Amino acid sequence: MKKNEPPGALLALDIGNTTVGVGVFDGRTLVREWRIRSDRERTADEYSLVLTGLLAGAGLGPERIRDVILSSVVPPLTPVFQALSRRLLGVKPVVVGPGLKTGMPILYENPLEVGADRITASVAAYDKHGGPCIVVDFGTAITFDAVSARGEYLGGAIAPGIQIAAESLSSRTAKLPRVEIARPGKVIGRTTAASMQSGLFHGTVGLISHILAEMKKELGAGAKVVVTGGFAELFLPHVPALDVHEPHLVLEGLRILFERSRSDED
Repeated sequence: MKKNEPPGALLALDIGNTTVGVGVFDGRTLVREWRIRSDRERTADEYSLVLTGLLAGAGLGPERIRDVILSSVVPPLTPVFQALSRRLLGVKPVVVGPGLKTGMPILYENPLEVGADRITASVAAYDKHGGPCIVVDFGTAITFDAVSARGEYLGGAIAPGIQIAAESLSSRTAKLPRVEIARPGKVIGRTTAASMQSGLFHGTVGLISHILAEMKKELGAGAKVVVTGGFAELFLPHVPALDVHEPHLVLEGLRILFERSRSDED
């Protein structure tokens, strides 16, 4: 056995609108992590080829995977990855959703409306940092999730992600181009591209800051803000209210939920 080959590893799958987060855990340690494109047209066989290649490149074989847990906000892809798990790995996956005990009371008016990734990230944030806390996830959308001091999921806010905003500007206007998502040198742009970057970046900074300020009024000023998602690093230096960066928060939450599901069975 190679040094980094975890026996009886856990495969965690975070199926999002833009990417699928893939993590391999040896116990509580995340030993490998990848992101692949989320494509609703791909079959289980196609994703199996991708996953087999990733595992092989890391010196891991499918036989090393003993358990699988997945969360999904893309309903058409949920059965695809369930089939992948059964066919490639010979494992019936644990799926985050109704019937899975999270250990976190959900106080949404309709708990079934809450995305699995939001609950998973909230569970991980509370487990690692306690409460009250706010989770900001810079995904396709920017989500803000509030957890009480007692570990209750209270709800939150959902706003367009910066990539969605940029694509909307370029696709719904005749003369605005696609631009790189970046912090411009100055707020006052001297070109169309720089002006768009300024509006996108500083508009998102203002959105984040305002929503967090209002949420802290309801939760209490001492609420810790935990940040994750692809664009988190772009905003961390520019929004003082962002306290701690957890790049693998959802994958860590999946591991925690898997452990809880197994303890419930014992």
